[in-house]
Amino acid sequence: MRSCFLLCLFLAACCYPAIARAESPADMISSYRAQHGEGRVKPDSKLARIAHQQAAAMAAKDQLDHDVLGRFNARIDSAGAGRAAENIAYGYDSFAKTLNQWINSAGHRKNLLLHNASRVGVASVKSATTGRTYWAMEIAGDYARPKAMTGSKQSVAAKPKARASQPCRLKILSICL
Repeated sequence: MRSCFLLCLFLAACCYPAIARAESPADMISSYRAQHGEGRVKPDSKLARIAHQQAAAMAAKDQLDHDVLGRFNARIDSAGAGRAAENIAYGYDSFAKTLNQWINSAGHRKNLLLHNASRVGVASVKSATTGRTYWAMEIAGDYARPKAMTGSKQSVAAKPKARASQPCRLKILSICL
């Protein structure tokens, strides 16, 4: 009996890969993006934190609203991205259903396909009063290169100042005097 159960489980995992490995929201979004010529996104802890704060605030107020915590630009600024977008939803019990709703909405679909996006954060929080599940997704890209640290830990090479263009009166060993 046990071997029959294990055989059935093995066959189910082979025939239905989603059973063997549940896809993460980042994987699901990446698959959709790949179908439309955009690059993959990877999970990002900062974006996940921002998404969780947004979902929790919406659930606490039981209100679907991008501005429940303040303007999007102010909330996303700490992620350090050059471009970012947010999708929100409520009422769906799984991310797959939420993603499908976003795909079927022109504005949400545009955000999912944000050009040069490379990172994503997704969160859901259930309202204590109504039991509705609120979802938030933050997607971002065009990250700037890290700024060089100043101070004793790392010195920053100063850019040489350009000399004023003057005619060379005497040149010795490539030195203009």
